[in-house]
Amino acid sequence: MSRALAVALTIGAGCLVGAQPAVNARLGKAIGTVQAASVSFLVGTVVLVAIAAFVNGGLGAIANAGSAPWWAFIGGLLGAAYVTVALVAVRTLGAAGLTAAVITGQLAISVVIDRFGLLGVAKQHISAPRIIGLALLVAGVALVVRK
Repeated sequence: MSRALAVALTIGAGCLVGAQPAVNARLGKAIGTVQAASVSFLVGTVVLVAIAAFVNGGLGAIANAGSAPWWAFIGGLLGAAYVTVALVAVRTLGAAGLTAAVITGQLAISVVIDRFGLLGVAKQHISAPRIIGLALLVAGVALVVRK
């Protein structure tokens, strides 16, 4: 995959993530917050199982899950926590405020993961531009959520 295509697809996925809290919050109004998060994950699971059946070894590849480290299984837990918090927080922060805060949190933890080479990621130096970028994101959150 080319770098340009990877960036374009990632921007598209980011648009989906930006819309997800508002969609889930609307469902949450109808059925409840945790129930909406559950339905969201159920729909996602059904779609992913259908896709997994046809790519890279099909569903049989799931049998290799035991070769992953224990911590590799908490991704669903992390996603559930995000979706549930986003479902509630979007009502207060709006889609833009929520997205600004999420991106800031993502970058902050990513810098820590890179710096220490956590979770199987290669170590990366924390440079002044990275710290400045993170500080600017924090300032951006303050501006976006300000009433």
